[in-house]
Amino acid sequence: MDIQYFGANCVRISNKKATIVIDDNLKKYGKKTIAKKDDIVLYSSFQDDSPHTINGAVLMIDSPGEFEVSDTSIHGIPAQAHMDKEGTKKATIFKITLDDIRIVSLGHIYPDLSEEQLEAIGTIDILIVPVGGNGYTIDPIGAAKMVKKIDPKIIIPVHYQAKGFDYEVPQQPLEEALKVLSMEPAETTDKFKIKSASNLPEVKQLIVLEPQS
Repeated sequence: MDIQYFGANCVRISNKKATIVIDDNLKKYGKKTIAKKDDIVLYSSFQDDSPHTINGAVLMIDSPGEFEVSDTSIHGIPAQAHMDKEGTKKATIFKITLDDIRIVSLGHIYPDLSEEQLEAIGTIDILIVPVGGNGYTIDPIGAAKMVKKIDPKIIIPVHYQAKGFDYEVPQQPLEEALKVLSMEPAETTDKFKIKSASNLPEVKQLIVLEPQS
């Protein structure tokens, strides 16, 4: 299984049977969309008009629910978006099981999960978490809180300040976020590869993915 990062919250997770693209909103930043025909396309917030339904995605999901496709299990868990009023749940946390590896992508959620949400998330191997903060998304303090509660084996930070991305709200540099997380990257790479769950580390690791252009 491979994981690549393309800026904002956009990641691509793929193996020989499936390609999953999460939060491909790259056009709003002047970038090219990466989702292709036959991909599984996920959005952590509702999409009024998604081009990927026209492009022939195997499945497009932008709301909670449970799905099985291409030997991939996807569980969308309702959550409060970061800037929503308390009690509303317009965002979706995605739990993906692929190659027996359990991945959670948090998206722009408010970093205060209920016991019910934590139970739905369950045991996790890889956590993809925004760290840019400044009132727009989860900040490093919120990210550290999520890491502690969810307790993944691998943490992948996203949505930080990156060259070529003009965010609506300036995002914190990755270096500043890592100071708060108090973790040194175990690996910095353009593509994270892992063969199976048996290859997961025994000690928690932070992996930095370099944004792909």
